[in-house]
Amino acid sequence: MSLPPQSTAPLGQPVPGWRPPALPAKTSLEGHFCTLEPAEPSRHGADLYAAQTLDAQGEGWNYLPYGPFASAQDYEAWMMANGLGSDPLFFAILDAHTGRAVGLASYLRITPAAGSIEIGHLYFSPLLQRKPAATEALFLLMDQAFALGYRRLEWKCNALNAASRSAAQRLGFQFEGLFRQAAVVKGRNRDTAWFSIIDGEWPQLRSAFKRWLAPANFDEKGRQRERLSALTAAALGRAPGDQSE
Repeated sequence: MSLPPQSTAPLGQPVPGWRPPALPAKTSLEGHFCTLEPAEPSRHGADLYAAQTLDAQGEGWNYLPYGPFASAQDYEAWMMANGLGSDPLFFAILDAHTGRAVGLASYLRITPAAGSIEIGHLYFSPLLQRKPAATEALFLLMDQAFALGYRRLEWKCNALNAASRSAAQRLGFQFEGLFRQAAVVKGRNRDTAWFSIIDGEWPQLRSAFKRWLAPANFDEKGRQRERLSALTAAALGRAPGDQSE
């Protein structure tokens, strides 16, 4: 329902032709460094548990409401109970060279009526951390979200999770604020930091990702030549290192 045309109230910008986007499907997303497959306990559980054991101190689970897991059976049982729905929609991240699952990511809080979708529930094992595949996995999810027609992509994390906040900035997300005492996780208070990318920013950010992920951006030892943080900052007209917080 729209307001009468004679209204003098301040109104938002028109969104002509707006239609709620479709829900993301349980289909694979293929990149150069990795493939994302809808999470399947029988197919991915053992590999994910094996990758988890390389995180001896369990640091990757510090800010998640679950994990670490004591056995492969425990991990698969958790996946069966929590990882097969449509929201969160979990994907296993498979290394393109080994074909093994080395991490998890998901869409969540999928709200087509608002054109909003979030990426979260990220667990990157030591086999995935600081690898091009980690960035590519997130790019594949981001790119699909905007291709489906979502207007707003969200990233939320524990405000104390410095690594996640830094990752959000590197990927081109904009800090929006802090929700104080947003949750209790593992018996501790959680303040939540909110970040977003909107559809008008994505074409420039997408070009930055494509440039960073290009084979020419990596030397013979797999080291990056250009930093993604510099490319996304330039795409958004930010000064390098500007955290906007």
